[in-house]
Amino acid sequence: MGADLLRFFKIRQAKLSPAVSFILFKEAAPMKRNNTAGFCTVTCLIAAVCWGFSGTCGQYLFQIKGVNASWLTAVRMLSSGIILLIINLVVARRELLALLRCGRDLLIAVAFALLGILVSQYCYLTAIQYSNSGTATVLQYLGPVFIMLIVCIKELRLPRKKEILALVCAVGGTFLLATHGNIHSLMISRQALVWGLLSAVGLVLYTMIPTGLLPKYGSLPVTGLAMIIGAVPLAAVVKPWTFEISMDFPFFLAMVGIVVVGTVIAYTLFIYSLKGIGPERASLTSCLEPVSATAFSALWLKTAFGAIDLVGFACILGAIVILTDFKAMNSSRVPDDV
Repeated sequence: MGADLLRFFKIRQAKLSPAVSFILFKEAAPMKRNNTAGFCTVTCLIAAVCWGFSGTCGQYLFQIKGVNASWLTAVRMLSSGIILLIINLVVARRELLALLRCGRDLLIAVAFALLGILVSQYCYLTAIQYSNSGTATVLQYLGPVFIMLIVCIKELRLPRKKEILALVCAVGGTFLLATHGNIHSLMISRQALVWGLLSAVGLVLYTMIPTGLLPKYGSLPVTGLAMIIGAVPLAAVVKPWTFEISMDFPFFLAMVGIVVVGTVIAYTLFIYSLKGIGPERASLTSCLEPVSATAFSALWLKTAFGAIDLVGFACILGAIVILTDFKAMNSSRVPDDV
């Protein structure tokens, strides 16, 4: 799903790239580019497919099992947070304890949990509930375009030529997706459009808030702890244990797809891929996520996508490609300041 685990880039206009889920990892030291690069590219592609499959599992639970976004967000975040914290206790206990002891950094982690992870996850899943996994994932991929605009405002400058082109592609793609070219009607529900755009805003917050924490503690402790912190108040409000849900075997498999495939497996494969191909190429490769989400939604749940929908998808993903720094992809190592 996207959304599930992406690396957080330092905000620099020349380094913008498609951040859509929870983990591109600062601590993953890249290998030299050799034969390992091909294998790492494959692992990155598999991770993107896992994210797309995870989003479609969410769509299945909404459409077939009658689950709502509040319940699924609370259960997913809590389950994923517990799994990540268990992993932390094995591989990153020292960093986790250090984060818990630092009051200032812990407050930032709380802000990341509530304004970053919780907002992005809830809005993304709600967008799926009102539309489908492909549409919701593509709308969330507007996040890097919003980051580009923030960078321009921060640097007190107008967008450069390629940034203007990316903005035109993003706005045009969103317009086609929402209206099919007819300004007098919406082809997706108003709720789907609003929640999809809010999920992109959530992705911006998710990307920007923890940038000071990641080099210090690493992604595992920060993300795992934030998952738990964000899930607890949501669960207290939603009370997922009070819902009457038919938990049959297909339901269980869909939850495994969301929590295990879309979090743990994608998380592990993506961090490994960074060692061989670096963050720029890995994040560009992860653009397969909305493509796979669309394919799974169409083939599995028979969601209908028209030609104009696909053109809109292509425009939004094209904006991400335009914003990607291809010069960084050609370097043999990831710069230390990324």
